Amino acid sequence: MKKAVVIGLMAATAVASACTQLPLESNVASQAFVRSDLPSGQTPDTAGYETRPPRDPSGIGRYYLGRQIAHVMGHEGADWLERSDRREEEGTDLLLKELQLKPTDVVADLGAGTGFFSFRIAPLVPKGQVLAEDIQPEMIAELTQRKEKNKLPNVKPVLGTTTDPRLPASGVDVVLLVDAYHEFDHPREMGRAIRNALRPRTGRLALVEYRAEDPNVPIKPIHKMTVAQAKKEMSAVGLEFVEVRETLPQQHLMLFRRP
Repeated sequence: MKKAVVIGLMAATAVASACTQLPLESNVASQAFVRSDLPSGQTPDTAGYETRPPRDPSGIGRYYLGRQIAHVMGHEGADWLERSDRREEEGTDLLLKELQLKPTDVVADLGAGTGFFSFRIAPLVPKGQVLAEDIQPEMIAELTQRKEKNKLPNVKPVLGTTTDPRLPASGVDVVLLVDAYHEFDHPREMGRAIRNALRPRTGRLALVEYRAEDPNVPIKPIHKMTVAQAKKEMSAVGLEFVEVRETLPQQHLMLFRRP
């Protein structure tokens, strides 16, 4: 569901075991919060942030509301996003059903990567649009190629930044974030941008994260989130909790809305 250039590949055996760690975690990303993608003259919002030594080497030395931010996955991990067992492992078809999309919906797929979800959502919103957002130019190039290959004109690749997904104000019905939010270098700024992009009262955020409450989910703890933590972080940017759906094999589907 934003990523910096990475420095190495994870061993293929670890990828096949899906998942005690994402295939590409970048130490470069740990410096991402030093720079700012905010417009000239604006200063970052530091509320809720702490900078201290990482308690988990898979995370950066930055914390938000008590949660250590994880390293990000780079464009070299594109094949992992399209792995053959992803549909079964994550229940991706079930997730799309749970979104209950309308044909006219504008859906923003944040951290779209290769467009795994974007290109599956596009036929479900034939009179709407899919904004396939990523911050890596390499991913945007991949999305553009796949859009042309799949002949899906209602998919629009969007190059965002670490603080701004560049979505239309009050113009999005659904923001989809799949296993990406916990890697945002600037979760507060991104959360506010998401809130501002959602249509008031009807727009909703679908936040999908591996269940931190379940020790049997074979993912590193830093790549999981609890419902309580997600509610805390979304509340901090003015998003209201709607419900959590536990129909997916390993992930929470948490729904929030803009008041």
